[in-house]
Amino acid sequence: MEEKYRDVLKVPVAKRTREILRAFKLRASHRLGQNFLIDQSVVEDIVAAAEIEPGEKVLEIGPGIGSLTSGLLEAGAKVTAVELDKKLPAVLSETLRGYDDFTLVSGDILKVDLDEIMGNGSYKVVANLPYYITTPILLTLLERALPITKIVTMIQKEVAERIVAKPGGKDYGAVTLAFNYYTTAKIYREVAPSSFYPAPEVTSAVLVANVLDNPSVKVKDEKLLFKLIRGAFNQRRKTLLNALKGAGFPKDETTSALQRAEIDANRRGETLSLFEFARLADLL
Repeated sequence: MEEKYRDVLKVPVAKRTREILRAFKLRASHRLGQNFLIDQSVVEDIVAAAEIEPGEKVLEIGPGIGSLTSGLLEAGAKVTAVELDKKLPAVLSETLRGYDDFTLVSGDILKVDLDEIMGNGSYKVVANLPYYITTPILLTLLERALPITKIVTMIQKEVAERIVAKPGGKDYGAVTLAFNYYTTAKIYREVAPSSFYPAPEVTSAVLVANVLDNPSVKVKDEKLLFKLIRGAFNQRRKTLLNALKGAGFPKDETTSALQRAEIDANRRGETLSLFEFARLADLL
């Protein structure tokens, strides 16, 4: 395998990916949402967006066969990767042979102890995430108050647009406000389906989120803030007052708080800024 793999390394990444999958008799898992990145320019752009400093710690989620991992390692990162697919460690032991700053952890990113595997100090997160579980993973990382400084992730373009949406539009929602609370986020670039093998049915995007040292707004009760936000968006067509009533907030208290916050009770949740939600939460 070693001689064969050295030959494979000399060919373009798209062909190399297919050769590696063939050599290990692997197929992309539909259940795990696997789409292997085969566009070297995208790998380079993700690494550039991550702004890696030599010796910097990086958590990679779902390294696959190591195409993005090798780019991070070449940039000088110390990479700890969490991989759910039990078939891939054998592949990574070959594709990343010779790299000393790589550690592989087998497990579910939503269940592993990140404090234990990442150790002390801050780190960045880089990932090509499965589309079916993108939002739960990202929100869990943010809500855990981990020492993450930046998240660079490949996600479905539609989800990326929701994350960076402005108030008033159909894309604006609870996930937008969560990212506004914890980060400053932007879409770095779009990525065509042809950049993956197998090609997904949707366009992707590279999202860059710089994690704030402190949340963007001060609020007395963070849990209440997000309960309020979820309540406002659970029934988007209803007015804010009725949506919050349906979410269990007492009508009289909510009406009073809206008046004191100078927020029209007939507005809809999608028109409120994060600052307005925070002010309302404090009054409630």
